Amino acid sequence: MTTPAPQPAAPQPAPPLTEAEDKQWASFAHFGGVLGILPSLIIWLVFKDRGAKTNVEGKEALNFQITLVIAWVALFIITAILTAVTFGIFGLIAWVLYLAIFAVQVIFSILGGVKVNGGESYRYPFALRLIK
Repeated sequence: MTTPAPQPAAPQPAPPLTEAEDKQWASFAHFGGVLGILPSLIIWLVFKDRGAKTNVEGKEALNFQITLVIAWVALFIITAILTAVTFGIFGLIAWVLYLAIFAVQVIFSILGGVKVNGGESYRYPFALRLIK
């Protein structure tokens, strides 16, 4: 007679973050914005159920990064259209707008990370709150 194969054990939920770890991952979610949307997204998805501060700050950082992605795409479309219409003239000045969006991304991400690392909460001055 054959014996049935044992059932694999159910995965155990990850333990909650300590207060120091929660603050650390929350600040990393903001600092990661310097690299783009992926660090904030990954941190929020992995740690949202393990730490309250990481959940709140991760959502805030992710919403800001989503807003910037929308701005990048909109600027790309506008640049393509206006460059064609102006026979390339707008393309010569569009790089200033790209640089401005990048500067905003870096500066506000660092400000958010520093503020959260200091124990406070940070709310970006402009961001679409798509993730509630």
